Amino acid sequence: MDLKTIQENSMFPVGGENVNYAQYFDGKSYLNMISMEQVVIGNVTFEPGCRNHWHIHHADKGGGQMLLVTAGRGWYQEWGKPARELKAGDVVHIPANVKHWHGAAKDSAFQHIAIEVPGEKTSNEWCEPVEVNEYNKLP
Repeated sequence: MDLKTIQENSMFPVGGENVNYAQYFDGKSYLNMISMEQVVIGNVTFEPGCRNHWHIHHADKGGGQMLLVTAGRGWYQEWGKPARELKAGDVVHIPANVKHWHGAAKDSAFQHIAIEVPGEKTSNEWCEPVEVNEYNKLP
């Protein structure tokens, strides 16, 4: 799937280039914040090959993140575990304090709705980029 197809068919606007978080992504992504009230929800779109760096959603209680995949093909991986292929309709439950990354497959744009799960003393920690050699091994 290409970016233009996602832009033309997305239920939510793709949004502008994700410049505020570009330092934590390899490749180009786009962000449209759907909600900043009650629950923080963003529509994140990745160009083919784009992925975010390893990161952790910290929380003392509750917290974490949910991903609702809406278009394209991508990947999710937790530290020390194999990568999981994602496609439209998949849901990923990311517990608080789990190091992980997510992003597009090399040959497909990718889009998901990211939901920040409310919690106590929440924060995000951005870590190292995904190893290029490891990412390139994914089909």
